[in-house]
Formats: sequence, structure tokens, C-alpha cells
Amino acid sequence: MYEHKNYPLLSKQKYFLRLLKHFLLATGVIAFSLGIGVIGYHITEGLNWIDSILNASMILGGMGPVDVIHSVSGKLFASAYALFSGIIFLVIVGIIFAPIYHRFLHKFHLEIKEKK
Repeated sequence: MYEHKNYPLLSKQKYFLRLLKHFLLATGVIAFSLGIGVIGYHITEGLNWIDSILNASMILGGMGPVDVIHSVSGKLFASAYALFSGIIFLVIVGIIFAPIYHRFLHKFHLEIKEKK
């Protein structure tokens, strides 16, 4: 997926395309994660779709639920979804920053190689 350290630095056009692909992948992960939350709130708490989206978005964004959770299954789901959301946040940060970090390290390696 990434060029080896012995290969030249990727052109800016290809680099921006790589950034776009990573951004789209991160967006897909967010949409999938939001879908899990929406369906989970709808099933476990019986919330309507709009309230389910609101609660899932708030937890996924790190803000916390809006509606009070009444059922045991809803509380268990909200707890698991909150933990899942924290991990997904780290995954998304990794997906977005991976090409930036790789380019930095690749460029740094090329500069050291040129000095020798």
C-alpha cells in the first residue's frame, strides 16, 4: 500500500489521492459505526429513528447520550457502544494520519540518505 523506503517520494497528486482514499475509508468506518449505534438504540430502547441517530451520534462523538436509558439491555448496549466508540475514534485517527506520518518518515529517511 505504501512505497518502500528505497523508492522515491510519491508525487503530490498521488499523495493527495492517497489522502482522499484514507478520508473516504474513515468516513465509511464512521458511517458503519453510526449505523450500529442507530440500530442498537432502536432495538434495545425502542427509540424512533431520529432519536436513535441523535443518541448514536452523541456517543460516537464523545458527548454522551441525550435520552435517559431505561432498560437493562439499553444500558448494556450503551455501555458497549461507548467503549466501541472510543476505540473507533483511535482507529479513525490512525486511518487519517497514517499517510501523513508515512510521508513524513519517508521524506526524513530520504533526506538522511542524501546526506550520506
